[in-house]
Parts: sequence; C-alpha cells; structure tokens
Amino acid sequence: MFRGTRTLPDTRSVIRGLASHHQSQPLLPPLMLYRRILREHKHLPAIQREMGDEYVKNEFKLHQNIDNPLHIVGFLTSWQDYLTLISNGNWKEASMNATTLEKLSPDQVTQLYELMKESEKLYKDPNEETEKDEILGTNPSKK
Repeated sequence: MFRGTRTLPDTRSVIRGLASHHQSQPLLPPLMLYRRILREHKHLPAIQREMGDEYVKNEFKLHQNIDNPLHIVGFLTSWQDYLTLISNGNWKEASMNATTLEKLSPDQVTQLYELMKESEKLYKDPNEETEKDEILGTNPSKK
C-alpha cells in the first residue's frame, strides 16, 4: 500500500518563516551587519567599545564558513537583535532570560561565563583593590 510522504519545506521558506516570526525587519547581510555593529560601538565608552569590537570581530570570523542556513539565520538574528539593543541605548539594562540561557550549549555557557568574568575585571574599582591591600597590609604604595 502506498502511503503519502510528508514533504519537508524547503530551507528558504523555513528561513523566511524564522526571520519574519522573530522580527519585522529583514535580516541584514553579514558584512553590512558587522559594519553597523562596529559603527554603533563608537558610541560606547572606551572599555566597552574595545571589548565589544574584539568580541564581534572574533565571532564573525569564527562563523565565516558556516553552511547550515538555520545556523546562519540564528547567528544573524542574534547579532541584529544586539545591534537594535545598542542602537536604542538599552544595553545597560539588558539581561538574558532563563529560557534563552537554557537553550545555550555547554560551550556557549562557558563562553558567556568567560565574557562575564572579563567584563567584571574591566569594571573592578581600583580603590577596592587598594582598600583590600591596606586591610591585608599588602599595599606596595604604602611601603
């Protein structure tokens, strides 16, 4: 007995569906998106700009040769969301919800943790170290 086969939608329609479901704006081409992000970083404080530029350059370089259309759309969508976030000036109040965090792979969680630690180093109050050193008696400037 012949059974009808279920046809899978072609990749382009899946991509269009994902992109239109997530946001009303069309996805920017990778190079244009990359340039706009770096341009928006110029409005950030120097420390955030340096860290952001380095991170964006590295991520785009690592994802340069991806062939899977769904990964490409996910990558571009995430970076376009980031561009919208920093363009609107809402980057300071931004946070990641639990659902998004649960969807991350172990490698992504590790990368996010390392990014968090690096940003904490940048924001460490220099006076905080001095006070701690004075309490412990290890402040080299006081000797």
